[in-house]
Amino acid sequence: MRSKAPLMLMEQMVMLLVFALAAALCLRAFFKADEISKQSEVRDHAVMLCQNVAETIKDSAETNNQLVLSAVASRLDADARDADTGFTLLYNAAWTRAETPAETAYSLDVVRLNSEVPGLGTARVTVTDSENGAEPLFSVDVSWQEVSAYA
Repeated sequence: MRSKAPLMLMEQMVMLLVFALAAALCLRAFFKADEISKQSEVRDHAVMLCQNVAETIKDSAETNNQLVLSAVASRLDADARDADTGFTLLYNAAWTRAETPAETAYSLDVVRLNSEVPGLGTARVTVTDSENGAEPLFSVDVSWQEVSAYA
């Protein structure tokens, strides 16, 4: 009568191999899920930042119809590029204002657009990922009514 020990050892090795493969697949899935979660978190920050700036623009338009983007830039402590044409805010990886351009991970750009409609001001608010080749994360257009001083 032959011993069944080699057969049992072979079964255990196959089971160990199957479990190792399953564990490797699970680890890969967990790492991919973590990466997707981080990307979603970054995009959520970008969306909230764009929405906050768009609401600030609309609020400033209600109180000050002249040079809306300059008023917003001063409210957000940004340097206006030119009189009411736009501004840029720099953020680090923790989504706080960057002190130097070297620590910049994300940038928020507000650019005034030419509106085809008289009396309608339009701007585009965009957050870009400076670390990944200036890839736009989120962009929103905001419009406001410009009231003439003589109306």
